[in-house]
Amino acid sequence: MNQGQNPSGSAPALDGVAYLISVMARLRAPGGCPWDARQTHQSLVQYLLEEAYEAAEAIDQGNRDDMREELGDVLLQVVFHSLIAAEATEDQFDIDDLARLAGDKLVRRHPHVFSDDQAEDLSAEESHKRWDRIKTEEKSRRSVLDGIPVGQPALARAQKVFGRARRAGLDLSQIDSLDIMSGADAEGELAGGDSLGRRLAALAAEADAAGLDAEQALRAATRRLEERIRMIESEQSGRKET
Repeated sequence: MNQGQNPSGSAPALDGVAYLISVMARLRAPGGCPWDARQTHQSLVQYLLEEAYEAAEAIDQGNRDDMREELGDVLLQVVFHSLIAAEATEDQFDIDDLARLAGDKLVRRHPHVFSDDQAEDLSAEESHKRWDRIKTEEKSRRSVLDGIPVGQPALARAQKVFGRARRAGLDLSQIDSLDIMSGADAEGELAGGDSLGRRLAALAAEADAAGLDAEQALRAATRRLEERIRMIESEQSGRKET
């Protein structure tokens, strides 16, 4: 398959994407919006993260209207960054470059789908393992853990570490007996010698083994907690008024 070739043989209509690009280009242009015009990749990072979290919340709640809006806001951030990159004096790229790069990556990492020999029948887990292996080879990584973002929420990052190691076929049977929270690096060590961090890591490992998303599960539990707290607030407020 040639690089950049559309695997489906036909391109979807993208008039809405073209419209969004034109709107953002107008806002960035002279005479447009001063705030939009002065934004940089660095200044927009907080909004990219914020929109991603809002999209995740909409997906967790299953609200289709909110999903439509919040995923659109994530797309807006990608378009915004691509316009800034296209204006650069060197190493320019645009939205089309991003889309082609992502598409080519998907083709490379799914040889069981896009190669000439498509007879191989892989499970979802096997496909994920192959993805990790191809990605490690492409990026010449020395460890299966290389590339996991340090800024990722701690619980999600812990589960990612366990998942990467497990799919790589590493023997994790000794992990429980290792003192992974010893010494000066034991952030979150409780006064009684019990380690909060160790227990959270164990929960991340449990979630990975069960095929669950620990971060998503915690978000759901926190929402239920919030609902209960609001009910208590309402009940207490009602009693005070009477």
